[in-house]
Amino acid sequence: MLNKFSESIYYLSNQNDLERPTLGLVSGENYSLIIDGGNSVQHARDFLYEIENLKVPPVKYLVITHAHWDHFLGMNEFKATIIVNRLTNQIINDWRRYLYDDSSLKEYVDSMKMTSKCMEIIMNEIPKRDTFQLNSPDIIFEKSLQIDLGNKVCVLETIRSTHTDDSTIIYIPDEKVIFLGDGAYGTTTNSLYHFKQSQLLLMIEDIQKYDATHFLLGHESICDLEEMNIYWKELISTSKATKSTSLEKAIKSFEIDNYRRPNENEIFFLKAFVNDQLLQSENRN
Repeated sequence: MLNKFSESIYYLSNQNDLERPTLGLVSGENYSLIIDGGNSVQHARDFLYEIENLKVPPVKYLVITHAHWDHFLGMNEFKATIIVNRLTNQIINDWRRYLYDDSSLKEYVDSMKMTSKCMEIIMNEIPKRDTFQLNSPDIIFEKSLQIDLGNKVCVLETIRSTHTDDSTIIYIPDEKVIFLGDGAYGTTTNSLYHFKQSQLLLMIEDIQKYDATHFLLGHESICDLEEMNIYWKELISTSKATKSTSLEKAIKSFEIDNYRRPNENEIFFLKAFVNDQLLQSENRN
């Protein structure tokens, strides 16, 4: 079931058990735009089924926020003009060369080109896998792009991110809404979940320059400005406290700076920043 934010903006909620991210719909007077293509053919079809019940203009555009499989494997189903940034296009082109039969999928998992969960979703939710191939993106932009849907402008921008190097956000100025994709999350490297400390403040700067009151993230419910400000504050304070590969030292530093124990979220972030320190240390050695 679609969630309605306004007369022009709807979204299909994430389903973490199926690794389905949030998918968005923005409608103008002439056209509609989809945000992210879903993690499978079935995911995309489920979204399209919900859209059919709305009285909105035809879908003309599909924006992929970044090139992680759960955000683009269903993109063929929308029969839309696919828009990506340059780096996202490069990564998707690699996936266009993949084969999707059982033996090929197992080979990709064994070589760590995809996760076992990705293989499972593909096997269960992409029919006719022997002939499946992703479409090529149609519009490739560098830094930013504006799309006018008819009295409804969408601003696309590639931001600096703690998640990927190819994160695109979509801002709808008259609604003060931003679709962030996974751009404000951390990432996993060598089995360690971490936030890239070097990108944290740059990412926040890129996002906060927009006058937004509501934020749609790839794997959460919608957040308002107060919730996002708490999120930024917790990330900044935990990053500031983490200067080594020791979680104990990071917690102690946090307590000195903030005159209290870190809460559950802050403990999670401290661990993620310690992991980033570990990865940086490995890269230096």
